[in-house]
Amino acid sequence: MRALNRLLLAGLLASTSLAAIAEEDVTPAAEPEVTIRQEGDRTVQEYRINGFLYAIKVTPKTGKPYFLVRADGDNNFIRADHPDRLIPQWEIFRW
Repeated sequence: MRALNRLLLAGLLASTSLAAIAEEDVTPAAEPEVTIRQEGDRTVQEYRINGFLYAIKVTPKTGKPYFLVRADGDNNFIRADHPDRLIPQWEIFRW
């Protein structure tokens, strides 16, 4: 009986110390860094966390604003309202 009590006490102490360690490792979510710029007749807002670009909001002068979100790990973006369309990112001509 005494060995069982010691074993239960050791398990309890180990679990509370693990919970304290896990609680210290939790960091609050970082606020996104928003960069706003004008491109012709539209406003572009880039949303980044730790330098990682994850979303772009495009607000044209006329029309509804729309979001471009990351499709995969590469630099492919899709419109949030049309997820089945990929936005091409290649360059055809350069002067």
